[in-house]
Amino acid sequence: MSMIALGGVIGAGLFVGSGVVIKAAGPAAVVSFAITGLLVVLVMRMLGEMAVALPRAGSFYEYARLAFGDRPALGELAGFMTGWMYWYFWVIVVALEAVAGAGLVQFWLPHQPAWLISLSLLLALTLTNLISVRVFGEFEFWFSSIKVAAIIVFLLLASLYVLGLWPGIMINMSNLTSHGGFAPNGILPILTGAVSATGFYFGAEIVTVAAAETAEPARAVAKATNSVITRVLVFYVGSILLVVCLVPWNSAGIGTPYVSALRAMGTPAAAQIMNAVVLTAVLSALNSGLYASSRMLFALTRRGDAPRGFDRLNRKGVPVRAILLGTVFGYGTVIMSYVSPDTIFAFLVNSYGTVAIFVYVLIAMSQLRLRARLEREDPAKLRLRMWGYPYLTYLAIAGMLAIVLAMAFIPDQRKPLIFGFMSLGILLVAYRIRVRVGRDPGSITG
Repeated sequence: MSMIALGGVIGAGLFVGSGVVIKAAGPAAVVSFAITGLLVVLVMRMLGEMAVALPRAGSFYEYARLAFGDRPALGELAGFMTGWMYWYFWVIVVALEAVAGAGLVQFWLPHQPAWLISLSLLLALTLTNLISVRVFGEFEFWFSSIKVAAIIVFLLLASLYVLGLWPGIMINMSNLTSHGGFAPNGILPILTGAVSATGFYFGAEIVTVAAAETAEPARAVAKATNSVITRVLVFYVGSILLVVCLVPWNSAGIGTPYVSALRAMGTPAAAQIMNAVVLTAVLSALNSGLYASSRMLFALTRRGDAPRGFDRLNRKGVPVRAILLGTVFGYGTVIMSYVSPDTIFAFLVNSYGTVAIFVYVLIAMSQLRLRARLEREDPAKLRLRMWGYPYLTYLAIAGMLAIVLAMAFIPDQRKPLIFGFMSLGILLVAYRIRVRVGRDPGSITG
């Protein structure tokens, strides 16, 4: 479970997408990742508290419903929106990673068509999820192990190089200030970078979804969330700091930051090594996306928020139909990436990051209400507690809402913000349809 949690937060975005943030903010990108990382750490602690006290399938989907148990209609709406937004996020990630994986495989097989590679990767990871949850766990453990090992080795070697402990190298941190200063483009790009970095961290919360399928859910999730909290800032902020020490932020090589950092240290076959590591990260995200989306869809069926047919389990306890729906959506999105890259695919790409922030805000609001209820009714369940409650929870909510507000003033982020709200509107319409064709949510007590 610890490796799944760590693997969820170390995605291809760190290895590739971080270059975009560095290029915009300069060495101060370290601050961008630190700001967002702190918010994610707070959200993970909130999730840990709720998952230990109330371990259940669907995790924060159920917490959103329970948090507003005194107002059943609002609780049903909060649960519906949280569950479907989370499903939406992960099925898009599945498609995006399949497309990205094709590009990485073409590094070695340049003559193979990208669409065929994308569909092959998607099919292969679908099969691992269909066999059993144990097979998913084994694959994710090894994928995560490779990613974590790669980051640890990079941190060790790069630290030796930057600190002058590398043979024939003297200490040199001049890249932090010698190309226009630490924040060469001012404060706004740092905040812009924090917005962009939000999507890179999303994924650690999958551990609370998986907790319900472990032998000791409370113990497993407590250990895993603490593991993420203590290491996420080291892996992200630490490695970004070393990258900007090794590679000038305004160089052409910052587009592939980790490859360029390895080359700066004279590492042989740097491109080959990082291509393999990033491909592993992509496969891990594919694997996690299929798992998380299927389990959330399965949880949605329990309250009538999704068609009952998706709650069918095979004899190994795998929700086959729920997995296949996410796969079908993934196939369709992959096809759209080639058929309609500037319309349908662009809408999906630009909306899913904003949706992730909405999910985190709902998680924090749920923790505020559930914590108060548990302290009144059953404080013994609070074996893992959110720090500085309720002040740090309010701070996290304010920080995430500030990110959403900042998106309105950042030209590159306006389209994702608009598309994110459009996705929200579509889900609200879907909820109204669900109410009309189903039962009245006001009659559900939670």
